[in-house]
Amino acid sequence: MRIRMRRLRRTELLREAVAETRVHAAQLVQPHFVIEDPRGEEPIASMPGVSRFGVDKLVARVGKDLELGLASVLLFGLYSKKDARGTSATEPDNVVSRAVARLRREFGSRLTIMTDVCLCASMDHGHCGVLQDGKVLNDESLPILSAMALSHARAGADVVAPSDMLDGRVAAIRDALDGAGFTDTALLSYSTKFASGFYGPFRDAADSAPKSGDRRAYQMDPRNGREAVRESVLDEGEGADLLMVKPALAYLDVIRGVREATSVPLAAYNVSGEYSMVKAAAKNGWIDEGRVVKEILTSIVRAGADLVITYHGSEALEKRWL
Repeated sequence: MRIRMRRLRRTELLREAVAETRVHAAQLVQPHFVIEDPRGEEPIASMPGVSRFGVDKLVARVGKDLELGLASVLLFGLYSKKDARGTSATEPDNVVSRAVARLRREFGSRLTIMTDVCLCASMDHGHCGVLQDGKVLNDESLPILSAMALSHARAGADVVAPSDMLDGRVAAIRDALDGAGFTDTALLSYSTKFASGFYGPFRDAADSAPKSGDRRAYQMDPRNGREAVRESVLDEGEGADLLMVKPALAYLDVIRGVREATSVPLAAYNVSGEYSMVKAAAKNGWIDEGRVVKEILTSIVRAGADLVITYHGSEALEKRWL
């Protein structure tokens, strides 16, 4: 046989030399859950190894991650006061904006700060917008989302990331940012976010589960691939600087489809359920955790993602799994 595919697989050096896909620290974004007690730390039972942090503990964790080369964070806020309008999330001194300002003071331009923009964790009903008669009101919710994004931008966020999946929110937030002079604040749209069963641990972590009904009327149907691509193309047209597919593992085909249809950088969210399944299997000795994490992250990048939002980031770099 003249052609033997195994020749270039023979040694580790050869395999490394011809590897088509590599995952780098610069591609990883570490999510964090921020609580109001500045010195607080609350381990999340359904997400082993992940905790909610007050801003003091957050600064310490981010500082250690920076030493590993992990220089991007995505912040989610937990709010002790919830109401029907998400008031706590739009206040100038809300928990996320305080964390943004502190991280900016501590780390300056060495850190990229992204913030999640969604009202579910600050709403007493747990939905992602204003609720009336069991229905989320789309257009009435856009000014509130815009106010939340503006608060983060004023605090120093590099990137605001609306995750609500309401129609027109990218254009509304972009207009609000530009109108207030924040033309340099980038917008990462959760442009293709599915109504997925993989979010369970996150809803525990963020205290954001809906009190009634579900989110299938505004998040995407997992059965629809063409519609998923259309959502991202529309958000690119509204002014999104980056796009996202969420979740990642069950939607690698969608990541590929969005990558081929759009030209802006693409993120994929390796979500809480995906993370916790790996942790549970590793705890039981069913898998080699480091090997599986590397394989998962590589598959997401191979599918077309430029950035991977993952709870594995810190540990993967610290233990040299990548």
